[in-house]
Parts: sequence; C-alpha cells; structure tokens
Amino acid sequence: MFIKILLLVAFFGSMVAIGLYCRKNATDVNGFVLGGRSVGPWLTAFAYGTSYFSAVVFVGYAGQFGWKYGIAATWAGIGNALIGSLLAWAVLGRRTRIMTQHLDSATMPEFFSRRFGSHSLKLAASAIIFVWLIPYTASLYNGLSRLFAMAFNIDYSVCVVVMAVLTSIYVIAGGYMATAINDFIQGIIMIFGICAVIVAVLNSHGGFMAALEGLAKVSDPTVSEAPGVFASFFGPDPINLLGVVILTSLGTWGLPQMVQKFYAIKSESAVNKGMIISTAFALIVAGGCYFLGGFGRLFSDQIDIAANGYDSVIPTMLSGLPDILIAVVVILVLSASMSTLSSLVLASSSTLTLDFLRGNIIKNMDEKKQVRWMRGLIVVFIAISVVLAIIQYKSSVTFIAQLMGVSWGALAGAFLAPFLYGLYWKKTTKTACWVSFIFSNLFTLANMFFKSSFPVLLRSPINAGAFCMIVGLIIVPVVSLFTAKPDKALVEDAFSCYDKKVLVPQRSALGDQAE
Repeated sequence: MFIKILLLVAFFGSMVAIGLYCRKNATDVNGFVLGGRSVGPWLTAFAYGTSYFSAVVFVGYAGQFGWKYGIAATWAGIGNALIGSLLAWAVLGRRTRIMTQHLDSATMPEFFSRRFGSHSLKLAASAIIFVWLIPYTASLYNGLSRLFAMAFNIDYSVCVVVMAVLTSIYVIAGGYMATAINDFIQGIIMIFGICAVIVAVLNSHGGFMAALEGLAKVSDPTVSEAPGVFASFFGPDPINLLGVVILTSLGTWGLPQMVQKFYAIKSESAVNKGMIISTAFALIVAGGCYFLGGFGRLFSDQIDIAANGYDSVIPTMLSGLPDILIAVVVILVLSASMSTLSSLVLASSSTLTLDFLRGNIIKNMDEKKQVRWMRGLIVVFIAISVVLAIIQYKSSVTFIAQLMGVSWGALAGAFLAPFLYGLYWKKTTKTACWVSFIFSNLFTLANMFFKSSFPVLLRSPINAGAFCMIVGLIIVPVVSLFTAKPDKALVEDAFSCYDKKVLVPQRSALGDQAE
C-alpha cells in the first residue's frame, strides 16, 4: 500500500508541477489553446495518442470487445493505428495546420465559420460540441471504480473528485502546453504499463501459446457453434467487428479535440515525425489493450457478465497480479483518463468561449478576458462531468456510460465529412455542412430513443455512429453539387494558403537545375 500511495503522490505531484511551470505559455488565447502553434512532433504525437485512448478503451472497450470477438478484437487496435493515426496524420495533418493558421481559427467551429463564411454554422457546431462532449467527458471515469476498489480501500467518489481537481489545476494553469507535456509523460506510462500487464497476464496462463491454446478451447453456443472461434483471425462476428474498427478509427478524423492537435504542430518535419510516433503509440497502446481483452474468456469462471457487465472483465484479469503491477495499472488508467479529460475540457471551454460567448453574448472580450472565461469554463465542465459520473455510479444508471460511444458517433458523423472536404474540395458548400450536421444528430437521437425501429445491424450505437460517418462522406459531395455554389473569392482566399511559395532544403524537393 505504501508503494501504491507513493507512486500516486509522485504522479500527481509531477502533473501539477508541470502545469505551474507552463503558466508563462498560457497568457493569451493562442498560447492557452494552441501552445503558440510551436509544439514539436513528440509532444503532439503523444497528445494525439493519449487523447485518443482513455480508460473507456482500456477498461470498457477492451473488455467488451475482447469478450465478444476474442483475439480478433486486436483488429480494432490495428485499425486505430493505421486509420485513426497514420492515415489521419497523412491526410489531415499538413492541410489542417496550414489552412487553420491562414484562416486564424483556433477551434473547429471557427474553421467552419471562416472557411464557409457562415456565422450560424459556427454557432451550430459549437452547440453540437457542447452537447455531446459533456457525456463523453463524464464517461471517462467509468471503470475507475472497479480498479480503485481492487487496489485501494477508497470511495469511488473521492477518487473521481481528486482526479478531476488535479486535472483542472494543471490545465487551468498551463493550458495546452501543460496538457501536451503531461500527455507525453502519461503516454510513456501507458506504453510501459500495457506491455508489463500483457506479459504478466499471459505468463499467468503459461505464456502466449498456452494462453492461445486455452482460448481456442473456449466455446459459447450463444455466440457461435464454430470450435476455437475466439482464437480465430476474424472472430465470431466480423461484420459487427468492422463497425467497431470504423467508429474507433475513422471517428478521430471528425472529433474536435483530436483534430485540434494538428492546429498546434510546429513544422513540416514535425508532421512527418509525429505521424510515425503517433502510429507506433497507437499500435502499442490500442493494439495492446484489445489484444489483452481478447483473452478475457480465459477468466470466465471468475466473471459474471450478466451481473457485473463488461467493465468487470479487465479488472478481474488484473486482480491476481502482484501489488506493484496493480499500482502501475492504476496509474496507467489514471493517465489515460486524465489525458483525455484535459483534452476534452480544453476543447469544450475554448469552443464555448471563442465561438459562442465572444461576439454573441459578450460583445467586448479582450484576450485576457477570453483566457479567464476559458479557465472558468474548464472548472464548470469538469464539475458537471464529476456530478454525472457520481450519479451514474451511485444509482447504477448505465445510460451515461453508454453515451461515450453515442457521442463519439454523433460528433464524428457531423464533422468528419464537412471538415475533410473543406480542406480538399473547393466546391464544398455550407448547405452540405448543414445537412451533415442535421443528419448525424437526428439519426443519433432517433437511434437512442427508437432503437427497436431500426434494422438489427444499426441498433448498436457503434454501428450507428460508423453509419453516420460513411453516409456523411456521401452526403456532403452530393448535396454540394446540387446547392448554391460557395462564394468564389472566399474559397480562393481559403485555398491560397496552399499555393504560397516556401523555401525548403534540396533534400526535401528537387529544384530546377540548369543542364
């Protein structure tokens, strides 16, 4: 117990110290929200990765999908690395950084406003973000209760409050730069933690081959009659597994707290390096989480899904580990939760301040007042998330926890296509953006409240979210072709940033040389 407490104190102390150290970088909006657009590849890549993978993934998704699909759940982690990280950086990284700086936009709603010349589009986007990020934020605490009950004799409410207070201190003090540096430290903890846990769990069952052989002997007639299905390449249900891969991988392309990481990156070389680092991070952390969860059925004699839910899978797998490893797991999950929490509240507070309050509710809002408002709203958002998390835990209401997947699908479904086409295609119209916003939100709400009216495949919030994203990619170009063309001067100005001439070393580009 002494070692566990010592590790926690050291962890929390370093987080707060970094926040206080970074205060000098958070005196204006650009510094507080974007770190002065001067964040290097390692910090950006780890900020992206740690915002991507929260405790929901480690405790909830890894346990749930590992139980359902067996070792095939690892495909979700591979998809997260290749589509959610590598391809996202390659397709969005450079263009996002260039155009957002040219348009002087610090948030996604501000980008929509200036790219499409629509103030109402900005208000709608900020409202969507505000509505859907709150339940997402509250869900981050889900799963912590079981781990803390396993490791410490501390009330869950106390753990939630302590985590929230310490996160708010370093985000309020140091803004994005403090978040990025802490994310780097938390990311390193996550990498070493997940590797150590995988090795320990597999060794408890005789090593990898013995554990795989044991998994092949597990059968569940309610899932599949095929022998060894949980140790197979595609598992018992490849169609629904594909929905998980699409939602959790492609979804990052439209999440404001993820895309905003590209706004702050420092240089061209930082984009290229960050892409590789981020992909490797995702492969280790996400691939490791889902891979670990895939062996959950080896512990089926200790797990009662009907009584305790999927959140009990991972904690049960870890309960037999040595104390020092359990302490590492607790800090791993705290790292995952705090990094994502800081990213979400920073995105929420900056969006509400810059896109909703400034110029609409509060007409005269200078730089210092904007930063003060953002800091105040961070406290509000974290307080709301704490209250929702405690209500969910005390009343055993699962609805709030389930909203993580729903909110992810609603946000990505609304924003992915308009943002992607807005970066690449001059003919994208604001009407198409409106249609994407409205379709995704109405479809998500209808799926929540009238689930039985939908086809069986779309009753899952995971598949519904993936469906919204794919349909959005079709809707936006089709609607754009049949609606009023965007203002030519506005579009040409937005895309002029890509044509700006820059000097680069010859190793990066072959110059025209005289024969």
